[in-house]
Amino acid sequence: MPLLTLEEISLAFGMQPLLDHASLVVEPGERVCLLGRNGEGKSTLLKIIAGEVTPDGGVVRLDSGARLAVLPQMLPSDDTRTAYEVVSDAFPETGKLLAEFHHLSQQADEASLDQMMKVQERLEALDGWRLDQKVNAILEQYRIDPDQTLNTLSGGWQRRVLLAKALVAEPDILLLDEPTNHLDVPAIAWLEEALGQFRGAIIFVSHDRAFIRRMATRVVELDRGHLVSFAATYDRYLDLKEKALEEEERQNALFDKRLKQEEAWIRQGIKARRTRNMGRVRALRAMREERRQRRERVGTASFSVEDASRSGKLVVDAIQAGFEYPDGKPVIRDLTMTILRGDKIGLVGENGTGKTTLVRLLLGDLEPTEGRIRLGTNRQVAYFDQLRGELDLERTALDNLSEGREFIEINGQQKHVLGYLQEFLFTPERARSPVRVFSGGERARLLLAKLFSKPANILVLDEPTNDLDVETLELLEERLVDFAGTVIVISHDREFLDNIATDTLFLDGSGFVREYVGGYSDWRRQGGRFPSEEGAGGPGSSSRKASLSEKRDKAASSGTPAGSGQARPAPVKMSYKLKHELEQLPGQIEKLEARIEALNGEVSGPDFYKQDTATVDRVLKDLTDTKESLEAAMNRWLELEEMQAGGQG
Repeated sequence: MPLLTLEEISLAFGMQPLLDHASLVVEPGERVCLLGRNGEGKSTLLKIIAGEVTPDGGVVRLDSGARLAVLPQMLPSDDTRTAYEVVSDAFPETGKLLAEFHHLSQQADEASLDQMMKVQERLEALDGWRLDQKVNAILEQYRIDPDQTLNTLSGGWQRRVLLAKALVAEPDILLLDEPTNHLDVPAIAWLEEALGQFRGAIIFVSHDRAFIRRMATRVVELDRGHLVSFAATYDRYLDLKEKALEEEERQNALFDKRLKQEEAWIRQGIKARRTRNMGRVRALRAMREERRQRRERVGTASFSVEDASRSGKLVVDAIQAGFEYPDGKPVIRDLTMTILRGDKIGLVGENGTGKTTLVRLLLGDLEPTEGRIRLGTNRQVAYFDQLRGELDLERTALDNLSEGREFIEINGQQKHVLGYLQEFLFTPERARSPVRVFSGGERARLLLAKLFSKPANILVLDEPTNDLDVETLELLEERLVDFAGTVIVISHDREFLDNIATDTLFLDGSGFVREYVGGYSDWRRQGGRFPSEEGAGGPGSSSRKASLSEKRDKAASSGTPAGSGQARPAPVKMSYKLKHELEQLPGQIEKLEARIEALNGEVSGPDFYKQDTATVDRVLKDLTDTKESLEAAMNRWLELEEMQAGGQG
């Protein structure tokens, strides 16, 4: 029996309806990804399901007794409640009593003890201690300090607390709106694992393609007011969607051709009109109305980057550079690297590891406190701010972009500002609307329009993928790859980094910056790991961490930066046993990768979570263990390869 049914839902805020008799059925255990262009109404649809918005027409029906929880898109900025108070708030009356009891239990005065006794009596009447056990259990499971206040936590840990609140009440349906926005990669990986263990149905909005591939068992697209369901994985959905659009274009062309013929018939001379078939006339009127009602698909964004004159071949040359703030804690140290014109650099690291500081050093906005950074010549920098700080929310999109101009010049061509904005999918009416009414995706597109309207040979993009729909994101990737200048990107979007980065810089939080060839996946294949993964008790994590510390200590004493590639290990002659192990490892790695692919296919199946708990847990554990074995095999292969190379050297 369906958990959720939407029947003929309609909602309109302007000329075109956001939802036009849209229908959807969600079964238990499904993980439904809701896709669509920015501004199509995805977030509004989630609010309708949650009961926060009332549709103009139609019915929203939850299965009797089904519970629904929401993980909000926006994170709280000034919530001073403790994690325990936030999670216990999932049980409104009991939660307040539990939070009060938790607070009073930390007080020592007699008045607090008296009040605590009263609260305890009420809790016993409401069976509150059972709920208290559930709250404490999920806080412990997610490794959350119950006394930590929410406003002191990072975005990833805030998301973890809010997910604990959503799941502690054991909902049947969980709603997620852009859950990976502003999370670093380890936080996204943790979220994927936590959601993978959730047994209920999930409906989520996301443009993170790696996250969608991992989570979705079905894709539902909101397109021109209608919901179209694709019972397929994300990659299969892309193929089916392309074929569906081709068929739609073919049918529309046939319809338009027939309408043109009927219009020609009705305009024939007097004699033909006297003998015309009235049924055919009525059919023509119906065809005209059908054509009038047709909602054309919004075109694809078609922007280009305004190239400035070429920068010098050298963009940045850093020699043992470092930077520390007045508190004395080094943020960047022993940075030795060279960036040349045309490099596409991706920055990877957990939140707070110094990525923005590193970018400011490379741009010359900060002076190094040690070492030297030499900047190239003829640098023209365009900066994309993840906080959208360059947009005036009270001004229109037109005013934000034009800055008093009627025309702008892009690569030698004069373009009217309104025409230029249409390339970024802003209609003239929308371009004259204040930015404060824009969705997050529309603001991101406007900032891109503003960024690309000015000549630049160095593009710096700080979390550019947040809120962008997939089609705009793919176009942005194409433009960045084709851009002749230099690109520096801070992003936690794994696929985006894979598609554009020629080099990856990893910041581990200790101040050291390590350089790898390729994108995110290449970094992982070369043994890249986050510090939180090292500390999570993974295979060999303690010895690996110790070896890194030894390398750093040794580097500090010798004056050679760790990870700089300047110090080579002493040649080691490999034994026959080690050579044999090295020969066997590629085959083992291939088998492990095939096993992971097979298990991922099984987990992504629509009926996987309908199986009994023991079977689901066994398969998920098998998948986790196999991934750990692959990671260990890859690390061992790299270690032996380096040993062999050192022996030959």
